[in-house]
Amino acid sequence: MTKKQRKVFVTVLKEGYGEPTNFANILDQGIEMLFYLEPDVFTQREVQSVVTALREIIVVLRTD
Repeated sequence: MTKKQRKVFVTVLKEGYGEPTNFANILDQGIEMLFYLEPDVFTQREVQSVVTALREIIVVLRTD
């Protein structure tokens, strides 16, 4: 990860999730969702939060 990517990542993390532990919890929940994604297990909002977090990581990693 470049210095620029790292700086953007830290900014996104702080602005969107506050503490790194909050971000880690969302990603951890996403991993669980992959195993148990069935109707009525997670709310649509919970799934959307995980997808948003993963997309933000992807955007930062693809930034030059």
